[in-house]
Amino acid sequence: MNALLVVGSGLASTVQDRGRPGHAHLGVPPAGAVDPALAALVNRLVGNPDDAAVIETCGGLTVEAFGAALVATTTEGAARSIAPGGRVHVPAGHGRLWHYVAVRGGVVAETVLGSRSTDTLSGLGPPPLADGDRLDIGDDPGTPVDGAAHAPLRPLATTARIAPGPRADWFAPGAVDLLTRSEWNVTTSSRVGVRLTGRAIERVRAGELASEGLVRGAIQVPPDGQPVMMLADHPTTGGYPVLAVVHPEDVAVVAQRSAGDRVRFRT
Repeated sequence: MNALLVVGSGLASTVQDRGRPGHAHLGVPPAGAVDPALAALVNRLVGNPDDAAVIETCGGLTVEAFGAALVATTTEGAARSIAPGGRVHVPAGHGRLWHYVAVRGGVVAETVLGSRSTDTLSGLGPPPLADGDRLDIGDDPGTPVDGAAHAPLRPLATTARIAPGPRADWFAPGAVDLLTRSEWNVTTSSRVGVRLTGRAIERVRAGELASEGLVRGAIQVPPDGQPVMMLADHPTTGGYPVLAVVHPEDVAVVAQRSAGDRVRFRT
């Protein structure tokens, strides 16, 4: 079986597919690619189905092919053939925090609850990549590949759509408007969530909720008034009130920003 050797694991590199939604009642996060549309794009470039497993990374990743392989990365935006011993490097940057590597046939990994995704919160799925790991490649899907296809990254949008959350009544009047009028700075980001800072959002109710269900894109507001948006490996429940929820197609607008970047919201 052909395979990829992880020469340099880079930052936050894991195996991801579409995730394992539908298990929140078991306390299992959905996991899957932080930017599903971008992961699906590189899969299409090599002729894979959208749910084929890919490598997700924040950059610095280098892999080497044991045999000839067809690969595509979000930094290159096109499929290319590599010979045995050929290497693929994914640098950080290019206007995105999270990048993807697809190989024709997909990455082979053990399926857990219907997914091959690494879940950094619960520990399900394969462990995060480390130098020297071997990633087996699946069978050729037998689909056509458009060798001329090219998909360069477009500039990332600066504004994400939101809808009021289920606990907007816990905040001062106009809190959702404050969220949309303000510019927010990204302070830290992981597969679990993105922390934002800006003008503090004021609560009108003290105390904490009994834990409630969370979804990808939910914007919780802790007591300090600084919002946190949930991502792929988010906890399935939480006690901070949810002021708003980001539109599913716009979650990546926030998730793809690095620390120090800014983002805005609109209804």
